[in-house]
Amino acid sequence: MLKQAATYPTVAIVILNWNGRDFLRRFLPSVLRTTYSHCRIVVADNASTDDSLSLLQQEFPTVDRLVLPENYGFARGYNEALQQVKADYYVLLNSDVEVTAGWLEPMVDLMESNQRVAVCAPKLHAVHQPTHFEYAGASGGWMDQYGYPFARGRVFDVVEEDHGQYDDAVPVFWATGAAFMVRASVYHQLGGLDPYFFAHQEEIDFCWRVHRAGWEVYVCPASLVYHVGGGALPKQSAQKTYLNFRNNLIMLAKNLPAGAWRWLYAKRLVLDMLAFVKESIGGRFDHARAIARAHKGMWNWYSQVRKKELDTHPRGWPVVGVLRGSLVWYYFVKKRRHFSEIVGGK
Repeated sequence: MLKQAATYPTVAIVILNWNGRDFLRRFLPSVLRTTYSHCRIVVADNASTDDSLSLLQQEFPTVDRLVLPENYGFARGYNEALQQVKADYYVLLNSDVEVTAGWLEPMVDLMESNQRVAVCAPKLHAVHQPTHFEYAGASGGWMDQYGYPFARGRVFDVVEEDHGQYDDAVPVFWATGAAFMVRASVYHQLGGLDPYFFAHQEEIDFCWRVHRAGWEVYVCPASLVYHVGGGALPKQSAQKTYLNFRNNLIMLAKNLPAGAWRWLYAKRLVLDMLAFVKESIGGRFDHARAIARAHKGMWNWYSQVRKKELDTHPRGWPVVGVLRGSLVWYYFVKKRRHFSEIVGGK
């Protein structure tokens, strides 16, 4: 159970907004109904050009507002905002998320009961298909040995209906950035999200660094939220493809030993070439070019950053949440579409 009221930890729910006035109007009321009394709600505006700030002032005057001078993107935007927010825990919440009654208490309870947990996330359902998991994190994230993320309830583009099959609170590799709860002290200790990423997979990189520093990441399915997804960049955006491929490659280079990374990059180059061919055959030439640009972008990063010492924590895979095999093989060759078919219920 949670501690006595006098010692309840404080939580700051921080929503990073960029031109999201419609999402704020639709979903912020659910956040304002949060029953955990020791929290504050902050909207950090990433230099929006719509009337988001006017909307907040007129319709949600009790919500704290932070105005950033430019659009820093998701990663640096949160870093800049959280430098100005004091709390025991942060919840990085997307503006396109609808929370449910009592959603925050189970996560606070989990993290207070296990001081080794630095990050946790709720179970994610889709707003437009409420009985199904949502792509961005489902019920806790995993990764295969080639760097492809997937989740309990989502493998590539296949999302499962939720029958309670992943309702256990367990350690995972990564927690969804759509509703990302983190100890404030750990967030700042690890330098926050990597601003080079701008957006996409920065939360996975952060979780990997959390593991390397000796902390744990959990999913808390007792907490449920609903996510629209694709609010900033839609799935059909070639820029989204570019950022996903580039940031994934950078993440591997950052967190693996140099020898292991070189071995893995050679194999990823082949797999990404196959993805390039697939997109080209499908007529999605802008996405094919984005994959090629992603590798160039990774090498640009490498020349600037990788040869420097990034941090002092030992590099390597976490001990949980890693598939020692190829997700591509299981999905496309073995035709296994569900997490439980691939991981065997782990």
